[in-house]
Amino acid sequence: SQLSAPHRHTRSQGETNTTHHISEPSGQVFVYGITSNMAAFETEHSALLKMSSAAFYACSSFLITVVNKIVLTNFRFPSYICLAIGQMITTIVILYAAKMNQTVHFQEFDRSVFIKIFPLPLLYVGNHITGLASTKKLSLPMFTVLRKFTILITMIMEVFVLRKTFSQNLVYSVVAIVVGTLIAASSDLAFDIEAYTFILLNDFFTAANNVYTKKKLGSDGLGKYGVLYYNAVIIVIPTILASVLTGDLNKAIAFENWGNPTFTICFLLTCIMGFVLMYSIVLCSHYNSALTTTVVGAIKNVAVAYIGMFVGGDYLFSWPNFLGLSICMSGGLVYSYFTFYKTAQTEDPEKQQSILLEDTLTLSSKVGDK
Repeated sequence: SQLSAPHRHTRSQGETNTTHHISEPSGQVFVYGITSNMAAFETEHSALLKMSSAAFYACSSFLITVVNKIVLTNFRFPSYICLAIGQMITTIVILYAAKMNQTVHFQEFDRSVFIKIFPLPLLYVGNHITGLASTKKLSLPMFTVLRKFTILITMIMEVFVLRKTFSQNLVYSVVAIVVGTLIAASSDLAFDIEAYTFILLNDFFTAANNVYTKKKLGSDGLGKYGVLYYNAVIIVIPTILASVLTGDLNKAIAFENWGNPTFTICFLLTCIMGFVLMYSIVLCSHYNSALTTTVVGAIKNVAVAYIGMFVGGDYLFSWPNFLGLSICMSGGLVYSYFTFYKTAQTEDPEKQQSILLEDTLTLSSKVGDK
């Protein structure tokens, strides 16, 4: 996206973009046995925008979990696919109306859109399908454990796709998160080859979706809103066809609670929150790295597990589980410290104030991306 403020090219302490800048000589960076080419530094954003976008994503992720739980579990809505279709249609309607009202701006549709957005639609569909399959086939503890491998996959993909390097502190904190989740679910290590295949594919699709979302945000002409809009436009029709072929659409139409005002409100909230969640992911990826977006989701899940110890009454306490969750949360907090607080602390106060002012003016003056 275009910024009204001048571009600032820096390297943060936690993460370093190593793509080649036109005015800089090329070089090599060697980090943990991985060599990557130097490249253009990222545009720097204020610590406040980084933290607020991450918090917005965490809150959105938590809220959609709650409303999805109500619709799918409490009301027993029969179709995950139709729920996803509702979220896609809501995204299309909101962004199209905003574009017509000139509240947001993004490229008009042409053949170049397919090139600019690819492979995000495929990754989104793959992530959705494998996520549903793995949810049905795995217990909650094992699902939580194996989903954490998304963090490692994201880190590896950022090195090779986005040419990033990571400090020793960030690598150790990510390892702590994964080790903690393994300990937490060590009492439920039942092996199922089909379930493991689906969950590991889901990890790959999630990581690839986050990394390529970050990459596509830099595509000329699409921007944050263009990525959201055209991703939904391209995949909604194939998803509707899939729901017809599988019989999901008929089940959704025949659902008996459509006349229930409470269900209708909850269903609409789920559709709206689907848009809010997708926007929060793109926003968090825009101001932070794809890895940070993934770690924020992991921290949110652990926080929900902690809350579940005291609320709900269905948590079965065990020392391995509690110890593992604590290690995982500690790793997440250390990652957050070195990503947000430490970076902001090491920056010059006057420079940081200038960055914050410019970012604030940018958001005020340019609501949409070109």
